[in-house]
Amino acid sequence: MKDAVRIAIVGLRFGRGFPRIYLDHPDVEYVGICDINEATLEECGDELKIDRRHNNIDEIISSDEYNAVHIMTPVGSHADLSVKVLDSGKHCACTIPAGLSIEELESVTDAQKRNKKNYMMMETAVYTYQCLFVKELYESGKLGRIQFMRGAHLQDMENWPDYWKGFPPLKHITHAMAPLLWISDSKAVKVHCFGTGYMRDELVKVYNNPYPIETAIFKLNKEKLCAEVTRNMFYMARPYCETFSVYGDKLSYEWQMENEEGYLFEKGELDPSQRGTPMITTRPKPPSYENLLPASLHKYTKYTDIPDPENPQCTMKKGTGHHGSHPHLVHEFVRSIVENRLPAIDAVKASNWTAAGICAHESAMKDGAEVIVPDFG
Repeated sequence: MKDAVRIAIVGLRFGRGFPRIYLDHPDVEYVGICDINEATLEECGDELKIDRRHNNIDEIISSDEYNAVHIMTPVGSHADLSVKVLDSGKHCACTIPAGLSIEELESVTDAQKRNKKNYMMMETAVYTYQCLFVKELYESGKLGRIQFMRGAHLQDMENWPDYWKGFPPLKHITHAMAPLLWISDSKAVKVHCFGTGYMRDELVKVYNNPYPIETAIFKLNKEKLCAEVTRNMFYMARPYCETFSVYGDKLSYEWQMENEEGYLFEKGELDPSQRGTPMITTRPKPPSYENLLPASLHKYTKYTDIPDPENPQCTMKKGTGHHGSHPHLVHEFVRSIVENRLPAIDAVKASNWTAAGICAHESAMKDGAEVIVPDFG
């Protein structure tokens, strides 16, 4: 398997679902795993019959045993580890965010260009059933011209690890922002943002961030197109959601609740005797998009109905990881290596998606002043 991918997965607390997908991919020769928790490492290795086990990422970075690494460690480590992996001559996949500052994002883009190795930010939101469905509607022309877009990621972060306490909401923007930029094939160029709400002092002092909620308006690089994004992390009575809405002049789509089907709105026939255009509302179930994957990964896209622990009267209709997204992420990263091309979410695109939120928080701290999003090339 001359062109096969030999990958190590670092961080099994969040990344536990990925090793078996890589194991089933036809272009992956073998998989290694790494975690500082010895019990987690052994449990995962025994379950999946993975012999290559590490409790220190430095072993992987210095090893010739791997040509790719998938990072799923705490947020503050992402940029530094990504650069180390790329500088070791290995391809790098990394969970969100790509970095926590503009300087960190520049270091990642520079490392990708310098080493000519692939970097991919593994943003789940753009490979959900819903996002793939709306992107297909847009690219087929059925949606028409996009008039406006809105994204939201609302999540109560109480009892999460300490590094999340008081975290500036839009510095973790990509679940809400990425679908909008992905579907419209655009990038953020400038932003105005305001913070809102109250937090207890112990949360404020960690990052000197007074806001549990931030909402921003972005100017995009496409003429006459902007997007609104809201992110909440504390002190709001609302169930978890990663949702988006895309409004076209022919069709519009709103995905409002995490575990429910979205709404599709279609313009009907205009009646000269009535005010306004009538709208036809449906709630289509997006396809699983298994056709985009090798047969060995089809099983990971299947819809499953499992109880929602936060609302027993609802069911979560999800495939593997964030509405069926994980096998698509794995496949895109692996094939980009085999085909010797940049992945769909390369360092430049990842940096724009991430920098949009960093700049939005800067704007919020300046009472809504305009902030330009850097161009990463």
